[in-house]
Amino acid sequence: MASQQGTVDFLLDQMAGAGSISAKKMFGEYGLYCDGKMFAIVADDQLFIKPTDAGRAWISAQGTLQEAPPYPQAKPYFLIDGGLWDELDWLSQLARRTADALPLPKPKPPPKPKKQVSAG
Repeated sequence: MASQQGTVDFLLDQMAGAGSISAKKMFGEYGLYCDGKMFAIVADDQLFIKPTDAGRAWISAQGTLQEAPPYPQAKPYFLIDGGLWDELDWLSQLARRTADALPLPKPKPPPKPKKQVSAG
Protein backbone atom coordinates (compact mmCIF):
# COMPACT_ATOMS: atom_id res chain seq x y z
CA MET A 1 0.00 0.00 0.00
CA ALA A 2 1.46 3.36 -1.03
CA SER A 3 1.91 6.16 1.46
CA GLN A 4 -0.38 9.17 1.33
CA GLN A 5 1.01 12.56 0.36
CA GLY A 6 -0.66 14.04 3.45
CA THR A 7 1.43 11.81 5.73
CA VAL A 8 4.64 12.89 4.01
CA ASP A 9 3.67 16.58 4.10
CA PHE A 10 2.90 16.32 7.83
CA LEU A 11 6.27 14.70 8.58
CA LEU A 12 8.13 17.29 6.48
CA ASP A 13 6.45 20.07 8.48
CA GLN A 14 7.24 18.34 11.78
CA MET A 15 10.94 17.99 10.92
CA ALA A 16 11.41 21.43 9.37
CA GLY A 17 13.63 22.49 12.29
CA ALA A 18 16.29 19.97 11.23
CA GLY A 19 17.40 21.86 8.12
CA SER A 20 16.44 21.64 4.47
CA ILE A 21 13.92 18.76 4.53
CA SER A 22 12.45 17.34 1.32
CA ALA A 23 10.84 14.19 -0.03
CA LYS A 24 11.20 12.29 -3.29
CA LYS A 25 8.67 9.76 -4.49
CA MET A 26 10.24 6.35 -5.00
CA PHE A 27 8.29 3.29 -6.14
CA GLY A 28 5.04 4.50 -4.57
CA GLU A 29 6.76 5.39 -1.29
CA TYR A 30 8.96 8.33 -0.28
CA GLY A 31 12.58 8.98 0.59
CA LEU A 32 13.11 11.83 3.07
CA TYR A 33 16.19 14.03 2.72
CA CYS A 34 17.88 16.41 5.14
CA ASP A 35 20.38 18.78 3.53
CA GLY A 36 20.68 16.43 0.55
CA LYS A 37 21.19 13.23 2.56
CA MET A 38 18.52 10.53 2.46
CA PHE A 39 17.87 9.73 6.11
CA ALA A 40 14.43 8.12 6.17
CA ILE A 41 11.73 6.29 4.23
CA VAL A 42 7.98 6.71 4.53
CA ALA A 43 6.41 3.38 3.56
CA ASP A 44 2.82 2.30 4.16
CA ASP A 45 2.34 5.59 6.05
CA GLN A 46 5.01 4.61 8.58
CA LEU A 47 8.27 6.43 9.32
CA PHE A 48 11.51 4.45 9.02
CA ILE A 49 14.81 6.17 9.97
CA LYS A 50 18.17 4.94 8.65
CA PRO A 51 20.04 3.27 11.47
CA THR A 52 22.98 5.21 12.94
CA ASP A 53 24.60 5.13 16.38
CA ALA A 54 23.46 8.71 16.98
CA GLY A 55 19.87 7.86 16.06
CA ARG A 56 19.92 4.72 18.20
CA ALA A 57 21.07 6.70 21.25
CA TRP A 58 18.47 9.45 20.68
CA ILE A 59 15.58 7.02 20.22
CA SER A 60 16.65 4.80 23.13
CA ALA A 61 16.71 7.83 25.45
CA GLN A 62 13.05 8.50 24.53
CA GLY A 63 11.86 4.94 25.05
CA THR A 64 11.79 1.65 23.22
CA LEU A 65 13.81 1.22 20.05
CA GLN A 66 11.84 -0.66 17.40
CA GLU A 67 13.44 -1.99 14.23
CA ALA A 68 11.66 -3.21 11.09
CA PRO A 69 12.33 -3.34 7.34
CA PRO A 70 10.50 -0.63 5.36
CA TYR A 71 9.81 -3.13 2.55
CA PRO A 72 10.44 -6.86 1.95
CA GLN A 73 14.12 -7.88 1.78
CA ALA A 74 15.26 -4.49 3.13
CA LYS A 75 17.67 -4.12 6.01
CA PRO A 76 15.99 -3.07 9.27
CA TYR A 77 15.47 0.64 9.89
CA PHE A 78 14.33 2.35 13.08
CA LEU A 79 10.51 2.37 13.03
CA ILE A 80 9.22 5.53 14.70
CA ASP A 81 5.92 5.14 16.52
CA GLY A 82 3.18 7.47 15.24
CA GLY A 83 2.70 8.75 18.79
CA LEU A 84 6.12 10.43 18.55
CA TRP A 85 5.30 12.27 15.32
CA ASP A 86 3.78 15.14 17.31
CA GLU A 87 7.04 15.63 19.24
CA LEU A 88 8.26 18.41 16.95
CA ASP A 89 11.62 19.12 18.63
CA TRP A 90 12.39 15.44 19.25
CA LEU A 91 11.63 14.46 15.65
CA SER A 92 13.66 17.37 14.24
CA GLN A 93 16.61 16.41 16.46
CA LEU A 94 16.35 12.79 15.30
CA ALA A 95 16.42 13.90 11.65
CA ARG A 96 19.38 16.24 12.26
CA ARG A 97 21.41 13.71 14.29
CA THR A 98 20.79 10.97 11.74
CA ALA A 99 21.67 13.16 8.75
CA ASP A 100 24.84 14.41 10.49
CA ALA A 101 25.96 10.80 11.01
CA LEU A 102 25.47 9.83 7.36
CA PRO A 103 28.05 10.38 4.61
CA LEU A 104 27.45 12.87 1.84
CA PRO A 105 25.93 11.28 -1.26
CA LYS A 106 28.37 10.43 -4.01
CA PRO A 107 28.37 13.03 -6.78
CA LYS A 108 26.63 11.92 -9.94
CA PRO A 109 28.92 11.53 -12.94
CA PRO A 110 28.32 14.00 -15.74
CA PRO A 111 26.07 12.66 -18.49
CA LYS A 112 27.89 11.12 -21.42
CA PRO A 113 27.53 13.09 -24.64
CA LYS A 114 25.16 11.57 -27.15
CA LYS A 115 26.74 10.18 -30.25
CA GLN A 116 26.03 12.22 -33.33
CA VAL A 117 24.60 10.29 -36.20
CA SER A 118 25.94 11.65 -39.45
CA ALA A 119 23.48 12.03 -42.29
CA GLY A 120 24.46 10.76 -45.61
